[in-house]
Amino acid sequence: MGGDVTSDGQFFVGVDIGGTSIKTGVVSAEGETISKLTAPSIKAGTRDAGLASLYRTIESVVELSGIGWARIDGIGVAAPGTMDIDSGVVFHPFNMPGWENLPLRDLVAKQFDKPTILHNDANAAAYGEYWKGAAKDSKSLMFWTLGTGIGGGIVINGEIVTGAHSHAGECGHIIIQAEGGPYSEHGIHGSLELYAGAKALIRRCKSALAAGARSMIPVQLAQGHELTPLLISACASDGDELANRLIMETGRYLGIGTVNIIHTINPDTILIGGAMTFGQKKTELGRRFLEHVREEVRKHTFPIPAERTRIDYAVLGKDAGFIGAAGCVLAHLQKGT
Repeated sequence: MGGDVTSDGQFFVGVDIGGTSIKTGVVSAEGETISKLTAPSIKAGTRDAGLASLYRTIESVVELSGIGWARIDGIGVAAPGTMDIDSGVVFHPFNMPGWENLPLRDLVAKQFDKPTILHNDANAAAYGEYWKGAAKDSKSLMFWTLGTGIGGGIVINGEIVTGAHSHAGECGHIIIQAEGGPYSEHGIHGSLELYAGAKALIRRCKSALAAGARSMIPVQLAQGHELTPLLISACASDGDELANRLIMETGRYLGIGTVNIIHTINPDTILIGGAMTFGQKKTELGRRFLEHVREEVRKHTFPIPAERTRIDYAVLGKDAGFIGAAGCVLAHLQKGT
């Protein structure tokens, strides 16, 4: 995607570094995507090779835009894992060995001689939805990303909530079962993502099958299909009772997590995005899943937020991260900080 641009406005590069790919885009100050590009992940090879790959991808998306570097006003980088946002250092980027304690923001800024900011990937996606997505008319947002685990991002009055140590918004790690909950290798046992993430869905499915639950899933496995959320979703859509129950349980757990968020920050909008959203509103299963989350919230929260909090799907899909990262650097420059 790319094209000629005649506007004299501002343009920014947004970068979303994921476990399997790097998504980049050139975005205008009005939130229009001028060009976008997806490249293979940087997780393989040395740190220097990974950085070189990142730089090439950024160069390529700017070239594709037809804008030229002179008109790029800043770069926003979204990365996974823990980090110090203020100092621009990535501490432990998941799936990218060798990138520990990497001053990523300053390295990118020096490479391209442009103002650069760093954010957590879920934070950036949340800001994208707040700026130009399904929450663009909201004042406050909690954004869930359902994938292998569960990420989260919070935006209030145009500001990403980052916290004292850049760890705010990690709501997938809310503890919903303190005793006897699923084990976490990170020591956060019984967390929401251990009940409602993709790994959790597969684990609960295996446990139910081992206990003798009837399902068409073993037939699919015997035919060589891999046990994935996509397979479970397909079986649920075909009327499999176990698959349907497992997915609705996922909605129930996500609803419980959402209640905790509502009782903590009372946002006007809750959005659900990520890779595991069961077709969203395009499918009957996705519509039922969303309604199941809403029902669980209504059961357990106060009447006014139960009635007034909007709970819906995100709309930007895989573009949310780079759009949000670009929007973050725009906001950063507008504040003059």
